[in-house]
Amino acid sequence: MPSPGAAGRPLHGAGGPGRPLRGLRAAWRLVRAVLHVLHGMAVMTRFPMLDAAARHERIRWWSAGLLRAVGLQLQVSGVQPRPGATLLVANHISWLDIAAIHAAVPHARFVSKADVLQWPLLGWLIRNAGTLFIERERKRDAVRVVHAMAAALQAGDTVAVFPEGTTGPGDAPLPFHANLLQAAVATGTPVQAVVLRFADAASPFSAAVQFLGDTTLLQSIWRVAGARGLCAHVHLLPPVGSEHADRRALAEHLRELIARQLAPAA
Repeated sequence: MPSPGAAGRPLHGAGGPGRPLRGLRAAWRLVRAVLHVLHGMAVMTRFPMLDAAARHERIRWWSAGLLRAVGLQLQVSGVQPRPGATLLVANHISWLDIAAIHAAVPHARFVSKADVLQWPLLGWLIRNAGTLFIERERKRDAVRVVHAMAAALQAGDTVAVFPEGTTGPGDAPLPFHANLLQAAVATGTPVQAVVLRFADAASPFSAAVQFLGDTTLLQSIWRVAGARGLCAHVHLLPPVGSEHADRRALAEHLRELIARQLAPAA
């Protein structure tokens, strides 16, 4: 993309050729994404007939395919979760986060805001992937979700949470809420930090992916689909113990681990 001070090269303003090209790119990717989502809904109807391994493989395939459809490459690194129960704790940037983590750890069950149930098509898919929903407007609902998480962890599931409670700009994590970590502390489940970062051709922290403020889902999808050179980086840090831990201290420790990984790329 031309810089403002680049001499001898025309800048493409709102009416220049760059904008129509981005629009065509975004429209083509959106068509691919909608077709992929519809295919995923068809696959989901067969889930009751599949065993756990087959369901997880389809979740991995669908999640990676959604990223490709909207123009993202995927890079996964670090330590894969061990067999058995694990609580994954990730920084939160975008609606793309769930797909990025599911492409790397397809057996994870997410805890998500109930608002996503209103998302067209995606809400239905997220619900049927075993997601646990929390109504953040109701303070007592966190207690119910912690109990549900603890039951899932005791059953050997991998559960994933975004303890920031909202999306951030991506270059540093927001403060972590410790409430949901109580499920890991109560069950003695290892906790594993997941570092998410979305880069593009211009920046290690893509502004196109940020899902902030009054941005709607459709606005965000359009910006992502029109961006150039997007890459989702998923880095899994080694797990840490939680037995007898103070949940607030554990939350701050996990936040520092993630912040440390993001800092060199800033």
